[in-house]
Amino acid sequence: MSRLRLWQKLALLSALLLVLSGMALLAMQARQAVHHEQEVVQRLSLDLAAHIARRSELMDAGGMRNDAVRSLFGQLMAVNPSVEVYLLDTHGEVIGHDAPPGHLRRQRVDLGPLRALLDGAPLPILGDDPRSAGGRKIFSVAPLVVQGQLAGYIYVVLVGEQRQMLADDLATSGQWRATLWSAALVALAGVLAALLTFYWITRPLRQLTRRIEQFDVDAPVPAQAPEPLRPGTRDELAILNHAHARMAQRLADQWQQLREQDLQRRELVANISHDLRTPLASLHGYLETLAMKETTLSEQERRRYLAVALAQSGKVGALARSLFELARLEHGGVALELETFALPELVQDVLQKFELAAQARQVQLHAEFPPGLPLVCVDVGLVDRALTNLVDNALRHAQDASMVQVILSPDPAGVRVVVQDDGAGIDPSVGERLRRQSPGSGRGRGGNGGLGLLIVQRIVQLHGHALALEPSTHGTRFAFVLPHG
Repeated sequence: MSRLRLWQKLALLSALLLVLSGMALLAMQARQAVHHEQEVVQRLSLDLAAHIARRSELMDAGGMRNDAVRSLFGQLMAVNPSVEVYLLDTHGEVIGHDAPPGHLRRQRVDLGPLRALLDGAPLPILGDDPRSAGGRKIFSVAPLVVQGQLAGYIYVVLVGEQRQMLADDLATSGQWRATLWSAALVALAGVLAALLTFYWITRPLRQLTRRIEQFDVDAPVPAQAPEPLRPGTRDELAILNHAHARMAQRLADQWQQLREQDLQRRELVANISHDLRTPLASLHGYLETLAMKETTLSEQERRRYLAVALAQSGKVGALARSLFELARLEHGGVALELETFALPELVQDVLQKFELAAQARQVQLHAEFPPGLPLVCVDVGLVDRALTNLVDNALRHAQDASMVQVILSPDPAGVRVVVQDDGAGIDPSVGERLRRQSPGSGRGRGGNGGLGLLIVQRIVQLHGHALALEPSTHGTRFAFVLPHG
């Protein structure tokens, strides 16, 4: 059975049950046929014993007439070999018969069935068979009255010994053969019907099995979600197919996310390594120079080398702090402390931080916002950090004598924030990397710009939105939305 398919097992079991049911039905029909035949024969021969009792003088005042009994019983059984006639006394004792010697197995007949037949009980009624130690057969009975008194009973067994033997022989030769042929035909029809039925019913299950065997998480994600089930669907196989399709799509999506996260991790390690390599190499070089030429360097050169080394160590420290902050943001280590306030005030405070640096490069810092701007409900510290990163990033990459703008405008979801510079632009791939939450390349290299943008993206996401790199004719334009209060 282990080598058979599910539909084949179901078909064989169903065929077996069908054969067993068919055999049980045949047995019931055979029993019912015998019962019907017994009732018909007994009903037709119901008055046979009474006819014998009326037409014959079997007993007189002196008792039973043995010669008359044997002569009459012999004549009756010769005319109709299927019957056996007995004379019973009032207690059921057999006192007259024409059975061959040794064939009479029972000397007494139970009178209960006889009285039931005389009282008109439903047919068929079975009585004791004198020629069988435990057999019971249909019969006809009539009281034998002599001189106005009950002298005994005429007891006629309607299915005699000879007829029973002949019937058994015919049943052995014909009934079993018919039964076996019927069972074989039923089994054949049941197997064919079961094979076709279960092959058709289990076809969706076989298709599902093939899809499961062929499922590959590396395969492209399905272009569209599986079709929804029709309302009221109760087909378990259809529900199973739909559930598997949803599970396969979910697994493919999750696998794709895992691959993208692995790619992000690789890019993050590569970018951080690149960002750290330059300041560390510079720091190491200047410190090595100080160590090797300490006696030959002038005081002014020594101070200049130390200043450069301190500046490079500051860059390394800033990168370390950015990594620590990014880790906190990525792993849920930050709980938002929401406050409702006017965003233009925070923008002005952030721009004041960069006034001196902007004046040194003749870069104008400009904030633009309409009157009546709605309040926002955000974490002030995180939004301050996001704006600081964006303005610092724009200022470092803006051209001299250009402009960095922070533009605020109302949005259905809150307040829209745009940070625009007039620099050389940014690699368009950074927008895709921001979408995947990965540090960008291009202008992010050479500092902590890549990490800074990723920190901004995570802060904006914590507030329910996303950082977007919008197309611009010149420079770079970052935009995001903060929720209103």
